[in-house]
Amino acid sequence: MSALGKVVRAGIGRRRLQTTVMILTTLMAVTASVLAAGLLVAARAPFDHAFAQQRGAHLTVQFDGTKVTARQVGATAHVSGVSAASGPFRTLSLRPRTASASDALPAGVDLPPLTVVGRADAGGRVDGVRLVAGAWATRPGQIVAAYGGMPVQPGARLTFPSAPGGPTLTVVGVARSVTGTADAWVTPAQAEALSARGGPVSYEMLYRFRHAGTDSQVAADRAAIAAAVPKGALSGSRSYLTVRQQETANTMAFVPFLAAFGVLGLLLSVLVIGIVVSGAVGAATRRIGILKSLGFTPAQVVRAYVGQALVPAGVGCALGLVLGNLLAVPVLGDVGTAFGGPGASVPVWIDVAVPGVALALVAGAALVPALRAGRLRTVEAITVGRTPGTGRGRLARRLAGRLPVPRAVGLGLAHPFARPARSATTAAAVAFGAATVTFGVGLALTLGAVQSGRMLDSAGSVVVTAGGGQAPPGAEAVPAGGGPDAPKADPAGVAAALRAQHGTSRFYGIAQAEVSASGVTGATTVVAYQGDTAWAAPQMVSGRWLDGPGQAVVTTRFLKAAGIRVGDTVTLTERGRRASVRIVGEAFFTADQGMELLTRTSTLAELGLDATPGQYGVQTKPGTDLARYLTSLNAALKPVGAVAQANTARTSDVIVTMDALVGTLTLMLVAVAGLGVLNTVVLDTRDRVHDLGILKALGMAPRQTVAMVVTSVAGIGLVAGAVAVPAGVALHRYVTPLMGDAIGMTLPASDIAVYHAPALAALGCGGLAIAVLGALLPAGWAARTDTARALRTE
Repeated sequence: MSALGKVVRAGIGRRRLQTTVMILTTLMAVTASVLAAGLLVAARAPFDHAFAQQRGAHLTVQFDGTKVTARQVGATAHVSGVSAASGPFRTLSLRPRTASASDALPAGVDLPPLTVVGRADAGGRVDGVRLVAGAWATRPGQIVAAYGGMPVQPGARLTFPSAPGGPTLTVVGVARSVTGTADAWVTPAQAEALSARGGPVSYEMLYRFRHAGTDSQVAADRAAIAAAVPKGALSGSRSYLTVRQQETANTMAFVPFLAAFGVLGLLLSVLVIGIVVSGAVGAATRRIGILKSLGFTPAQVVRAYVGQALVPAGVGCALGLVLGNLLAVPVLGDVGTAFGGPGASVPVWIDVAVPGVALALVAGAALVPALRAGRLRTVEAITVGRTPGTGRGRLARRLAGRLPVPRAVGLGLAHPFARPARSATTAAAVAFGAATVTFGVGLALTLGAVQSGRMLDSAGSVVVTAGGGQAPPGAEAVPAGGGPDAPKADPAGVAAALRAQHGTSRFYGIAQAEVSASGVTGATTVVAYQGDTAWAAPQMVSGRWLDGPGQAVVTTRFLKAAGIRVGDTVTLTERGRRASVRIVGEAFFTADQGMELLTRTSTLAELGLDATPGQYGVQTKPGTDLARYLTSLNAALKPVGAVAQANTARTSDVIVTMDALVGTLTLMLVAVAGLGVLNTVVLDTRDRVHDLGILKALGMAPRQTVAMVVTSVAGIGLVAGAVAVPAGVALHRYVTPLMGDAIGMTLPASDIAVYHAPALAALGCGGLAIAVLGALLPAGWAARTDTARALRTE
C-alpha cells in the first residue's frame, strides 16, 4: 500500500464516528434517489416500448354518426398536424351474454357493455393490435376479445340479445391494444349487421400527430380535429397520455415524495460531509504539518482528505444501490406484464448515474476543506494550537453572563458565537432534519386522510345489503340474502325497519348498473343514490354535490378520460336507450380506479334499468352501541330479506407501502442530521477540552458540564426548528399536489391543509429535539473527562 493509501486508511480508522456518518448519509441519499429516478423511468418504459412497437394512437376519437358522415370523418386524416390515421371504424355499444360455459363463466351470464369496433385487420398505420391468442375475425359470426377484458378464450360463444336477430358470435382470438381502443373487434360487415336499423351510428378514428408529447399539444390536436367536423360531431376522445397515466398511476405516485427525500438527502450529504472533512482538517492541523514535513505535497494532502470522504461514501453508495433496488421490487409489481413485456426493474444506467452524481457531490463537498489543508504552511501547521482565540464571542459571553440563568447555561448559550461558521453548519444540519420531520409528518397525515376518504359510502357506520347489489365496502363476501342473483328486498320494508330502529340517525339507498358512457371505452359503473346523501358525499374538488335529477359527479380521472369538464354533458346508453346527465361536480374517490359516475336513481329509471336500491348507507346517533344496534336491526330486517353489518373500509396496500417508505426515509434523514450534530459537538468538545479542564478545576460539576454542552446547541436547535417548519410545510404543499397529478387525480384541499396550530407548535420543537439528542453523547463524554487529563491536553 502506498504512503497516501496508508494515510487515507489511518484517517478512516481513527475517525469511526465520522466514517459512520458519511456512510449513512450517502446510503440514505442514494436509496431515495435510486427509487425516485428508477421508478420514474421504469414505470413508463414498458408502456412507451409497447406504444412505439404497436404504433399506438396518440388520440382515439369517437364521432356521432347522426351529425357527421363516414366520408367527413375519414377526411380528418388530412387535418394539419396529423402524421397518420386509421379509420373510420363503425362502433357499437352492446351487452353480451355467455352462450357457452367455461371455467370462468357459466352459460347465460350477462356481461358488462362492450365497445365493439368493426375492423378488417389487426394492422394499420395506427394502433397495430397484437394477437395474444387465436386469430383475427375474418368473416361474420366471429369476434375478437380485448386482452384483460371479458374472461373468455378462443372457442367461447357470446350472444347479443339487443342486436337485430340476437346473433351468437364465436370468440376466435384475444388481442391487445396498447391504448385500449376497443373491448372487442368484428369485421366491418358484422358491425353493420349488429347495428339496429335506424339506430344511432358512431365512428372511431385513430390518430398519430407530429407533436403530441404533452397534454396541451394533444388538446390542440383534438381541437383541430373538432374544428374539421360539424359542431357537436366529436362525441368523445381519449389521449394516450391518460392511458399511460392510468396504467402507471400506483407506481408514479411514489416518485414526487421520493424525489423530495432524494434531494434532501443529497443536500444533507453535501453539508454533513463538508462538516466532517472540515472538522477533520481542523482537528488534524498539526498532523498535516507533520505529513508535509515528511515530504507530502499539497496535492497529496488534498487527495488524502478527499479520499477519506470518498471511501465511506462509496460504501454508502453501494449499500444504497442494493437497498434502493430491493425496495423498488414490490413498488414496481406487475408493471410491464400488462403490456406483454417483461417485469419492470430499475434501469442499469440509473444504478450508474445516481452513485456517480452522489460521489461527485461528496468529492466537491470534501474538496473545499481539503484545499484549505493543502494550502497550510508546514511550520504554521506544526506550531498552531487547536483552542480558538479568546477574542471570539467575548461580547456574547459578557451578555450571557447577565442573564438570570445558571452560569453553565449562560456559557453554553454564548458558545455558538465563538465559532459562528461551525454553528451555522450545525444549524443547517438541524434545519434539514426538522424540515424532514415536518414534511414526513405532513405526508403521513395526507396519506391518512386519503386512506379514509378514498372509498365511496364510507361515512356511515352501518351498511345494509338488500339483495341483488354489490357487497358493502370492505366486506369479504356478500352476506346471506345478498348477491347479484338474489331478489332485492322491498325498499319500503327496509326503510320502515331503519326508521323504526332506535339509534338510526339517517340513511340513503344505493343502486348500481353498468352502462356505456360517451367518450369512455368499455363499461362505466353508475352508482345511483336515493334520498339525502349530502352528509355521505365524497370530498369535492370543484363544483357541487348532487341536488336534483339529471346530474352527475365524477373524478378528475373520468373527466380526463372522457375529454370533458365540469358543466359538460355525458350521454349514457343501455340497450338502445339514452339518458344525458350534466357533470355538476368533481369529487375525489378511488373506487373502480376513479372511473365511476355518481348520479340519482332517476337516471337509471330513465335508461329502463332497475333503480331499486341494493344497498343502504346508515348513520347511527352518537353514543349508539353498534353491536346491539346491528343485532336488533338484523332481527327487524330478516323478514324483508336484508342484512346489516358494520361499514369497514378496505386498506390500500399502496398507501400502506407509502407510509412505510415515508417513515423509513424520515427516520434515516433525521438520524443523519442528528449524527451530523453529534459529530460537530464531538469536534467542538475536543477543541475545548483544555477549557473544560479549567472549568472543572474551578468547581464545575459533571451535571453542569452536560448542561453547558447541551445548551450550546439548544439555542441553535430552536432557531433552526423555527426556520425549518415553514420550509417543511412549503415542501409538503408543493409535493402532495404532484402526487395527485401523478395518478391523474386532484387531491381535496382539506387533504393538503393538514397542519394545525398544535401540530406546528410540536413540530417547532423538532429542531431542539434533534440538537439535544445529538449533543447528549459528547456531553456525557465531556462530563466524564478527568480534570487532570483535560488540563494536560492541548
